[in-house]
Amino acid sequence: KSTSAPTAWPIRRAIRRRYQEALAGRAGVAFGPDGPEDNAWLTCLTVVPATTGVDREAVRRHLEGQDIESRPLWKPMHLQPVFRECPARVDGTSEALFVDGLCLPSGSGMTDDEQTRVLAALDEVLLPAP
Repeated sequence: KSTSAPTAWPIRRAIRRRYQEALAGRAGVAFGPDGPEDNAWLTCLTVVPATTGVDREAVRRHLEGQDIESRPLWKPMHLQPVFRECPARVDGTSEALFVDGLCLPSGSGMTDDEQTRVLAALDEVLLPAP
């Protein structure tokens, strides 16, 4: 069942909040900033390998191995072949987000049990909070 916006926004915000609270204090794991107009359509985090001991792709593969879909953040447009020759203003931010960023499952139809399953899988692959 699909829930349409803006009805889905509070549900998606709650899912993101649950992930944020569960992963709070994990070194090398961060969520993007929330704003008052943020609809939480996606829940994305960054995984810094030097701190977590694993890179984003290892986390993604671990989730995939448990039949949990996640995906990297979008490839920056200036790195896509069709836009290679186009002018771009870059400072390394989009590249870093692409390398370290991961979109977690956060659909408004997710059950509490499904969210718990995602968090348990993340617990298995990420270092615990100090």
